[in-house]
Amino acid sequence: MNYVFEPERQVAVPMAGSDALFPVRRVYCVGRNYAAHAREMGFDPSREPPFFFCKPDNSIVVAPPGQTVDVAYPSQSSDYQHEIELVVAIGKAGRDIPVAQANDHVFGYAVGLDMTRRDLQLSARDKGRPWELGKAFDESAPIAPICAAAQIGHPTTGAVWVQVDGTDRQRSDIAKLIWSVPEVIANLSMFFELRPGDLVYTGTPEGVGKVARGQTMRGGIDGVGELSVRVV
Repeated sequence: MNYVFEPERQVAVPMAGSDALFPVRRVYCVGRNYAAHAREMGFDPSREPPFFFCKPDNSIVVAPPGQTVDVAYPSQSSDYQHEIELVVAIGKAGRDIPVAQANDHVFGYAVGLDMTRRDLQLSARDKGRPWELGKAFDESAPIAPICAAAQIGHPTTGAVWVQVDGTDRQRSDIAKLIWSVPEVIANLSMFFELRPGDLVYTGTPEGVGKVARGQTMRGGIDGVGELSVRVV
């Protein structure tokens, strides 16, 4: 094809235990999907319909197993925060997907971090503006390799945690999701046609907090994986 300039390479996440790659199409994120996190952010954790925001594909940073990947402290922020999350990788297209069929559209699962410029997010929120400056910046979505659902099933329980320089910051269980993975997929598919290559960050538990240059975040989800990320 005669492009006016060379397109960027396809963003992809490796599959655990394989040399295959999962090509990323879109990155969706669910807001306030754990009750205790909703409370710490000053909101009622009642079971209202989930809400969503997006990150660009170049927010993805792959954290290989057993290695620590570097991410740059973002510009224009003095409140850079971690949010550990279960990530769902979509492998089958669909619209208006019934909850009972939602798992059929899941290719696999991973551990991810929704890194946030909290000061910019809150400023935008208070003014009724979009969250992109606080959420959709470069390197804001570190992720571990994807585990195929065919191998690990569809986890509904398991400790989710993150430590900063060896000290616990977030520790909960994915069983505490307000909206389950099938419910998230069903609701999201009412607004977007989900396609193979989509990633869905399903929300973070309580304990979000600041990280500084030189600090290392290590997090994981039982039965899904771990990742290690250093702020530079």
